[in-house]
Amino acid sequence: MAPHGDDDHYKPKDAISNSIKGALITGGAGLFMAAIQNSLAKQNVGAWGVFTRGGGVITTFAATGGAYVFTHCAAANLREKNDHYNAAIAGGVAGAVLGLTTKRMPRVFGLGLSFAVIMGVADFTGGSLKGNKDREADEFARKEVLRMNRRRPIEETIAEVGEGRSIRPPGYEERRRQRLKETYGIDVQPVSADPNAA
Repeated sequence: MAPHGDDDHYKPKDAISNSIKGALITGGAGLFMAAIQNSLAKQNVGAWGVFTRGGGVITTFAATGGAYVFTHCAAANLREKNDHYNAAIAGGVAGAVLGLTTKRMPRVFGLGLSFAVIMGVADFTGGSLKGNKDREADEFARKEVLRMNRRRPIEETIAEVGEGRSIRPPGYEERRRQRLKETYGIDVQPVSADPNAA
């Protein structure tokens, strides 16, 4: 097992079933692309043109997605770690599979290297351009810490926004009566819901 903590053990992944799911998903994306290409064809090729003319696109998408997911799971199982190196290895294999369609070795290596760098960096930064997210941290606890850091006293908020418009701090009614009396000369008496009040 991986030398992490006592409760942090690596859980193996099923590479075969995950790669089948990945191939089906990316194959569906390839089918969508082939359907778009078929609909934009200048000559009438019929509905089966999606498969006869776009079969290569569908196969390339499915093979690339399946190779990525399989390699990602296999690398994680062999290394017994979930980190960005798995994504870089899988990206290299997926890029090479995509480059095989060109039948040129420089493109195979170039696409493999570029996909490895892109996928490794994307996984390293947590899929965000803002930087690495701590995957072990609880999202609710993280948001609570952010709220506590940005919480402002109510007095400061009232000083900026002002009273009224549903913002009624303690003593608001007395200050409101005083302002009405000074501005309009009207003495507003407090209203009570208690029928026994004088």
